[in-house]
Amino acid sequence: MHRTPRRYPRFVLKLIYAVEWCCAVVLRGKALYRRQLRRDRLAITKCEIVIPGLPRAFDGLKLLHLSDFHAGPFLDARSLDDVVAVANELAPDVVCLTGDYITHAIDEAKSLSPALAKLRAPLGGFAVFGNHDYRQRREAEFAAELATLGITTLRNAGVALERGGQRLWFAGIEDVEEGKVVDVDAAMRGRGDAPAILLAHHPDVVDRVGGKGVALVLSGHTHGGQIVVGGRSIFGGSMRSAHAPGLAKVDDRSVFVTRGIGVLMLPLRVGAPAEVALLTLRTAPENHHPHQPH
Repeated sequence: MHRTPRRYPRFVLKLIYAVEWCCAVVLRGKALYRRQLRRDRLAITKCEIVIPGLPRAFDGLKLLHLSDFHAGPFLDARSLDDVVAVANELAPDVVCLTGDYITHAIDEAKSLSPALAKLRAPLGGFAVFGNHDYRQRREAEFAAELATLGITTLRNAGVALERGGQRLWFAGIEDVEEGKVVDVDAAMRGRGDAPAILLAHHPDVVDRVGGKGVALVLSGHTHGGQIVVGGRSIFGGSMRSAHAPGLAKVDDRSVFVTRGIGVLMLPLRVGAPAEVALLTLRTAPENHHPHQPH
């Protein structure tokens, strides 16, 4: 399940940090990027996803999916005012966060708490970490912070959501690049025959979980390319995945890859707007097909 972590030469890192500093300080990066997170520029994606074996009690369950905040040089809690307002207007039942809360340091993630605390979902929330979140190996501190907000961090673990005596399993794994241990089997332990929603930062995980009861994988990581020109991202392979943004089917399971909220290196998105996604789970006959995102 592990992927080789990406490591850049020192001179490349110095160049990245220099560009980031110029954009953050000289161009006032937070104020610049805040404009791209205004309500009128956010992409609001709604889609229905058929879950094989979904108990009737969960038909219509609404999941809010957010990812890749990258708090730090270009984003803080204030940046998320419109994101949170839009999210709450969608009236989700459950919040799902799929990692990369920070850019460089765990304290950046903690700065998001005032915004995340305003998210409203009656059944609570679940979260996993992304590759950036393991900086300084202090990610457990942010897991504790999320717990105070009613959000459970699933670290190779799962939990059952129960309604009317029926169960739906929410599971999460450590990031496949930076997590020390990635254990899908541990995340499924106790699932029984309940269908499972798996939170995993890197979307390519969907190719590796066949036969484990996973019905849907929620991921981020790619930013949708962040800056896409002529159909190609200027960031090349650093955000690459075999799976494009949006909803797709892989054998007997689905994957939804969100473009996320934040940015890296440049306070800019082109052709890949920040995204708030509302996913509605459906039980349906065998011949029913999920609606496409719009």
